[in-house]
This record gives sequence, C-alpha cells and structure tokens, in this order.
Amino acid sequence: MKTITVTIHDKEGLHARPAGILNKAAKGFTCSTKMAKDGQEADIKRIFAIMGLKIKCGDVLTITCDGEDEDAAIAAIEEVFQTL
Repeated sequence: MKTITVTIHDKEGLHARPAGILNKAAKGFTCSTKMAKDGQEADIKRIFAIMGLKIKCGDVLTITCDGEDEDAAIAAIEEVFQTL
C-alpha cells in the first residue's frame, strides 16, 4: 500500500474538471485508488464519489493506492495533483 498527502491550492477547490482528470488517471490502473478527507473516503475511479467529498481550497487529502500496480498509480495521481 502506498500513501501520499496533498493540499489543495486551487481557489475553486477540486471541481469537476480536475476531478475528471484525476478520475481518468486512476482508471488506467487495476489497484484500489482511494482519497480521504475529514474521515470520509472516496474511490478515485468514481467521479461522483470525488465530487461528494466537496473538496475546497486548503483541504488536506490522503491518497492511498493498494494493489499490483500501486507504485505507478500513486506516481500518476501525484503528477496530476502537481499540474492542477
């Protein structure tokens, strides 16, 4: 299992466009991809689950990938967050 922590810096938070980019990146991997905020968890492969977390600027997220290709998945997801 691989875990990273990211802070959202976009003043709009994690709205539909970046959530879609993140979702698309996660769908390319077979491992489990989860995002957690304030005790709530969402599957990154489900865009409505991401949107349901209502992520705002300044929120700290914990991203966890678990499975066969977890190293590549966590790297890809981290790269997406660096470009948002």
